[in-house]
Amino acid sequence: MKRRLAREIAVSSLYQMEMSGVSGDEAVDMVMEEARQENEIGAEVGELAAIDGFTRELVAGVHARREDLDRELAAFLTGWQVDRLSRVDRQILRLAAYEMTYRGVPPKVVVNEAIELAKHFGLEESGKFVNGVLGRMIREKESQTEKGENQ
Repeated sequence: MKRRLAREIAVSSLYQMEMSGVSGDEAVDMVMEEARQENEIGAEVGELAAIDGFTRELVAGVHARREDLDRELAAFLTGWQVDRLSRVDRQILRLAAYEMTYRGVPPKVVVNEAIELAKHFGLEESGKFVNGVLGRMIREKESQTEKGENQ
């Protein structure tokens, strides 16, 4: 399955939800249809179903835990507030935090994927910004784990 494509569709869907107030399923449907029309999805039928399912799982998970994710991210946004971030950077960071915290995706994978998403969707500095925020988040989580093991 093309997980990066699913993540791209998830970020676009989360953005669509925030911009137009549509449901997660409506947003995924719109973004998937647009990707099909632009021939960005060159996958077999079975692979399309897997991409669609993974995308919907990500979108639903991020949406359901949005407030918790924003609280968690706020601690690592030096000089920033979550609601003041660009909409794209905010969705990428939410998705990354969700995958790391709730899906157990290895931090290196999360950071690499988030940087690629930021380069694809964001501004010139988005990749560096996303990397910095997620780097602080990972270091803090590792520090908490070490403290817990030493007690």
